[in-house]
This record gives sequence, C-alpha cells and structure tokens, in this order.
Amino acid sequence: MSDARLTWFKSSYSDSGGGNCVEVALEWRKSSYSDDEGGACVEVAEDTARVHIRDSKAEPNGPRLEIAPAAWAAFVAYAAVGG
Repeated sequence: MSDARLTWFKSSYSDSGGGNCVEVALEWRKSSYSDDEGGACVEVAEDTARVHIRDSKAEPNGPRLEIAPAAWAAFVAYAAVGG
C-alpha cells in the first residue's frame, strides 16, 4: 500500500494536548471508469461507519462526500444494472 494513497486523520477521541492520540488512515481507490488524463476521476475509501467519495483532481484534503455503507451499496447495485 502506497503512502501517497493514504489520508491520515486524528481520532475524534484524541485531545489536542497529545494524550490518547490515535491516527487512522483511509486507503483511496480510483474508479475503474477514471482515466489517467484527469477526466472523470472519482476515488472511494471505506471504513466501518461510512464511505468517502472525492474528486481525485481536488486537493488531497479537499471536499468529499461521506455516506452510509448501505446507501453506497444501493447506489452501486443501481449503477450495475445501468440505472
């Protein structure tokens, strides 16, 4: 796993004083429909609570959409049948 594809963030249970600090990484995957020329680039990362979706052309810490895993599964199923 390449560090370039990881986005690290501090756990919400960590405090700013340095105690109980845990960092978690997301591994981003590029859509198989994205090309290497910068067009239609969508990346997805999953954790147990949500699915993160972002435009890979944006800054690494730029805006992203976060949805429930069940909503993502419904979207993928819908898209798979040509919805």
